[in-house]
Amino acid sequence: MISSIVSALLPSAGKMIDRLVPDKNAAAKAKQELEAEMIKAATKANLAQLEINKVEAGHRSIFVAGWRPFIGWTCGVAMAWHFVGVPITLFVAAWIGADIPELPQFDMESLMTVLLGMLGLGGMRTYEKFKGITK
Repeated sequence: MISSIVSALLPSAGKMIDRLVPDKNAAAKAKQELEAEMIKAATKANLAQLEINKVEAGHRSIFVAGWRPFIGWTCGVAMAWHFVGVPITLFVAAWIGADIPELPQFDMESLMTVLLGMLGLGGMRTYEKFKGITK
């Protein structure tokens, strides 16, 4: 996730450097240094998240170690049903000539909101832990 943010920011940052630094060689060097620093920061954040995940997963309480897997599996099963289960079930039913009632559908907008929100909160939590703002 962080690497995608870095990839999204680099073109805009490069344009700003081009405007601020008239010398093309100096601008190119500044872009390389900026990219290296952004990659280093992204790597550092990813390593911090891995460490937090390791600590959370090893916790004795299911309320600490269990929430992330529960939400992940719930969203994973719902997405698998939506994108794999329903199409295969409909295909097999049509193939054998069975008339089946309407299959349950999930509100994918809500599901994605939960999933992406969970991932985003995990990212913010990583940032807070990395900066020493919280325990």
